[in-house]
Amino acid sequence: MKRYLVLENGNVYEGTAIGAEGSVISEIVFTTAMTAYLETLTDPSYKGQTVVQTFPLIGNYGIITPDMESDKVNVSGYIVREVCDYPSNFRCEKDLDSFLKEQGIPGISGIDTRALTKCLRESGTMNGAICYAPDEFSIDQIKAYKIKDPVSEVTTKEEEIVAAKDEVKFKVAMFDFGIKRNIARELAKRNCEVHILPADTDASKVKELAPDGIFLSNGPGDPEDNVKAIETIRELKDCGTPIMGICLGHQLLALAHGFKTSKLKYGHRGANHPVKNLETGRVYITSQNHGYQVESNSIDESIAKVLFVNVNDGTNEGLKYTGKN
Repeated sequence: MKRYLVLENGNVYEGTAIGAEGSVISEIVFTTAMTAYLETLTDPSYKGQTVVQTFPLIGNYGIITPDMESDKVNVSGYIVREVCDYPSNFRCEKDLDSFLKEQGIPGISGIDTRALTKCLRESGTMNGAICYAPDEFSIDQIKAYKIKDPVSEVTTKEEEIVAAKDEVKFKVAMFDFGIKRNIARELAKRNCEVHILPADTDASKVKELAPDGIFLSNGPGDPEDNVKAIETIRELKDCGTPIMGICLGHQLLALAHGFKTSKLKYGHRGANHPVKNLETGRVYITSQNHGYQVESNSIDESIAKVLFVNVNDGTNEGLKYTGKN
């Protein structure tokens, strides 16, 4: 069955339907990762977005549910050049198309993903519709789409505890703005008892836990929309407990200190982003998924300094706060 991708700029791409039935409007983004498509599909940071895979063949090792980053697929739609119908891997449980159908996620294959990626790089991230006819939605309908309060949809509803693998050495309070499951697993391996907390948890609850460290997780959407979380972090930032933020958590920590964030033209998504440590000069090849940045020129250098920058575009990739843990 034919399916179409219609972008808000009027571009139309014709392909073949994969995954579940139905049409969807969402934000269209691309990732350059060659593998880890299952982790991409289940990453809560993609809530409200349709993902384009730039690597041409997807699904070749099938679906391996223990590798999922959450309990379900979080993308709104999925766009690939070619789907592998007969995956081969000793851990494989099912094929990608069947998995998308089970999860209710519509997709499209057989389109020129290279041309689509070039369009998104040149024009910037934009909205689009996966649909059965080019005129199913008006351009105004597509342009009007906005990701609304995605953190509340992906955060845990109540506190969860991930036990340390061995003897407990540290207690970590982890704010769940859309956490990837593997983060808690890796901390548990390092003798941490991880308390995963809902995004709207009060500062008083965190102080009652008396953690050795506070972790602010990744997550979807515009960081400025998370007013309650920013206020909570503002209360906690001077409590003396070490704090670490990644992705959305890093941006929220910056906003709590009065810095500014802004949307990147097309974001950083993939497994090959070069990031430079300004103190050592060392460059790391990193895995990333973020559409917003902390603006370097908004940082008060008496509070923090830029520690990492993206080698490709020079944007801020990490802060080091001075006089704080």
